[in-house]
Amino acid sequence: MRNTVAENAEWIASIIHRYLDDPKKHAIAPSLSEPAFGEPLIGFGNGKDPVFRQLKKLIGPFYWTPEEIFRLTFPGDKHPADPLSVISWILPQTEATKKDSRRCKKYPSRRWTFVRLHGENVNARLRKHLTDTLRRKGFPAVAPMLSPLWQREHSHAFGLASSWSERHTAYACGLGTFGLSDGLITPKGKAVRIGSVVARIELSPSPRPYRDHNAYCLYHARGKCGKCVKRCPAGAISLNGHDKEKCKRYIRAVTAPYARARQTGVKVNSCGLCQTGVPCESAIPVK
Repeated sequence: MRNTVAENAEWIASIIHRYLDDPKKHAIAPSLSEPAFGEPLIGFGNGKDPVFRQLKKLIGPFYWTPEEIFRLTFPGDKHPADPLSVISWILPQTEATKKDSRRCKKYPSRRWTFVRLHGENVNARLRKHLTDTLRRKGFPAVAPMLSPLWQREHSHAFGLASSWSERHTAYACGLGTFGLSDGLITPKGKAVRIGSVVARIELSPSPRPYRDHNAYCLYHARGKCGKCVKRCPAGAISLNGHDKEKCKRYIRAVTAPYARARQTGVKVNSCGLCQTGVPCESAIPVK
């Protein structure tokens, strides 16, 4: 058991870092020793922060607050869900992966598809490892994306949605804001994968160093850029935002079959071209 908030945060960060430091657990593909990701970023949120209720109101009634998914996971737990915290992390693409992707115009690079497939498996196993470790130490925890109750949904306001969003959770935990393409722009850039866990443990929330959910996007902040519009082979991004349905159709009809036939032998919903070759690829472009 950890007795102080600072010790809890340090302990959780060490679990994440140690897991990713093991090359056998962090490979870009089973047959390769190359790591899937760079150095992670970690943020924390208060599970009862009003921002989560605001997200639910904006996205739809199906969207979980941290307290809701905690109660759904532990229905017999009579103890108050307090202190309830959210742990969020950013896994940035490596420079080699981003370099390969920058060269692509229509299809994703092989390395990018490997990260979408095997790298996201690394992320899923990290979610489970952190959840299991917390539970063994007496802290009830759940990774919402691994819950059997998680499902895709339709938002009247935003179209394609789901019970829990890793991007919105990272935003709430102070790790980034959104761009034209709906991608999360973080201090490590937009070329990232994201994970999270909700746990009954006391942690100090990370500051949200922004007032606007689009604060880090050059176009939203200054009215210039729009490079992700040009990078999208599907024409799914415009200065009005991201057409999720058009994006989905292109991936299902073009890039996923390409990944299966030319890269992995299995279907992978890979693309990500809007995340590279743009000013927000590896950093926050707004100073």
